[in-house]
Amino acid sequence: MGLALALTLSLFGQASAQQVWSPDNGNGTFTNPLLWGDWPDPDVIRVGDDFYMISTSMHYVPGAPIVKSKDLVNWEMVGYAVDHYDEDPRYNMEGGTLYLNGSWAATLKHHNGKFYAGFCTPYGWGREKGNFSICEADKPEGPWKRTVFPEYLYDPGLFFDDNGKVYVVHGQGTLYLTELNADVKSVKSDKVKIWQGSFKNANELGGHFGMEGAHMYKINGKYYITCPAGGTQGWQICLRSDNIYGPYEHKLILNDNSSYPDNGLHQGGMVQLKNGDWWFIIMQDRGAIGRVPHLLPVKWEDGWPMLGTGNKDVITYKKPNVGKTYPIKTPATTDEFNGTKLGLQWQWNHNPDNSKWSLQERKGYMRLHAARADSLKTARNTLTQRVQGPSSEGTVEIDLKGLKNGNVAGFGIFEFPYAFVAVEQVNGKRKIIMSNDDKIVESKENFDGDKLWVRARITDRGGIAKFYYSTDGENFYVIGNDLTMQLGLPWTANRFALFNYSKTAEGVNGYADFNWFRFTNK
Repeated sequence: MGLALALTLSLFGQASAQQVWSPDNGNGTFTNPLLWGDWPDPDVIRVGDDFYMISTSMHYVPGAPIVKSKDLVNWEMVGYAVDHYDEDPRYNMEGGTLYLNGSWAATLKHHNGKFYAGFCTPYGWGREKGNFSICEADKPEGPWKRTVFPEYLYDPGLFFDDNGKVYVVHGQGTLYLTELNADVKSVKSDKVKIWQGSFKNANELGGHFGMEGAHMYKINGKYYITCPAGGTQGWQICLRSDNIYGPYEHKLILNDNSSYPDNGLHQGGMVQLKNGDWWFIIMQDRGAIGRVPHLLPVKWEDGWPMLGTGNKDVITYKKPNVGKTYPIKTPATTDEFNGTKLGLQWQWNHNPDNSKWSLQERKGYMRLHAARADSLKTARNTLTQRVQGPSSEGTVEIDLKGLKNGNVAGFGIFEFPYAFVAVEQVNGKRKIIMSNDDKIVESKENFDGDKLWVRARITDRGGIAKFYYSTDGENFYVIGNDLTMQLGLPWTANRFALFNYSKTAEGVNGYADFNWFRFTNK
């Protein structure tokens, strides 16, 4: 199960098999997780024969990633609902940073020929006030137009009723319903409380576990709201009412952590196939790798959507019946940097400075010009993509001819803490360094080469990252120590990261050329 073979180039330019995680077993079944990487807070819709899923991306840019599938099992990137964030200069790392801001708990809908993506931006993570945003497009690839609301609608679930009204269900612990105007660009009326009550555990009210991550549906004349509770070890609840404003009754529809103890499946969205079947995409925290989506069948019992088989995730299922068999696809990872645009797998750490990176200045390379920064934490134009489980590695080739004094150019694993291998140039001399949590663990002095190959390898169990370097592209050597990957930025997974920054003003605009990034599950 789980490892699909794709064709890529080896380090020596030869064609070789690259293993990429896939849930498709090739025999009419699939095995969870759906994507073995960080695709948190998923919401899913069907438009004709196509399924679309949106995810949270926090501070990374572009934001609110969208993937597409024909069968709910095989997915590929389509685009992003947010190109950049322009409401605060700290998104540009000017006057500070805005880690953990941006896009939270995205919601996705298609109505009257248009796509709508909504999300909240929180307060308390560097901003005094939170916001709600709606992005609108004619197609999921964009372009998208964003409206930032002054209201703060936490964990929003956008809903178009069949009477023409538009609502957002939102909140944490206490759930509210806010009606929007028909153009979906502003709030029409004040929020109305529709649910108040927290859980002691999956089966009992009266505790401190509040519901959040709400998504609303209207099915056979009844209103349904699905919500997680219980946090990382949580469960999934469904509310039901004949009236959109309630009163709502509730039922536990999934409580299972067996696929990755002790972390329960919680939060996601539900979608109906053309044949009438229903399926649910729901996430699960998997430590430093992030929150990974699972696909579960829905069985309706007494008017309630019960998830899985016997209210459990049995992990392997028959694929959804969409009437056809589609080829195995996975979101892109490896990038040879031969195109005119970055692959959709890439996201910048905060808004990029587009004057300081290029795929055109040297064909076949991604050039990063250094900006002034004291550490990787404040380095603009850090380019990232997801690490993946159960284990994965990324390797880069870097041409260093353009470095200036003060430059630090390399590759590593980014979160808080982070670790990397880089070349640092000081007073015309270069050294290879391995830095772990901003402490240089090992250095190789007097490096006189113009090229360096760096590799990072991670495993999900124990959350360990190991680092390697090579001066010839063939022989790799361990350097430094292991990074114990953590979540110092809560709910944000560890990522592979390419970078070049300068500790001195003298080194600004020194450049590093990345020839390629190559990914494999190991």
